[in-house]
Amino acid sequence: MNKDKVVYWTATSIVCAVMVFSAINFNLKNPIGPMKGAFVHLGYPDYFRIELTVAKALGVLALLMPGIPVKAKEFAYAGFGITLISASIAHFSVGDPWVFVIDPLLFFGALATSYVYFTRLNRHEADRRRITDVIEQHSTPIHSMRRPA
Repeated sequence: MNKDKVVYWTATSIVCAVMVFSAINFNLKNPIGPMKGAFVHLGYPDYFRIELTVAKALGVLALLMPGIPVKAKEFAYAGFGITLISASIAHFSVGDPWVFVIDPLLFFGALATSYVYFTRLNRHEADRRRITDVIEQHSTPIHSMRRPA
């Protein structure tokens, strides 16, 4: 395995592990760590916990499952980015200690690293699609280029 793949899988694994842990922890009767009462503390309604759980599960599946279209993976990256930045802003807004504000941003850094290496590793696929599109555009049959009489 080359360096790019190692960096990609390491960063992606960190992000996915954090998302799975938080999604499960949100739903425990006695959450581990400071997540107990976090939604109430941050001013979120309880149903938001369910939405985040579903979105995080779908995002993790999108990033880890082979054969998922690139656009779906990009939506997962965008969703995770919004989630992590929003978490940081929410903690800042309620006056939480800086560690709670910075923590999501560290994982955002891992997410950004994963995305950069994802695009590097999939560049050849995008180039191949572009080449195929150009060939298809320039290989139209002659009879379809004639004007009707």
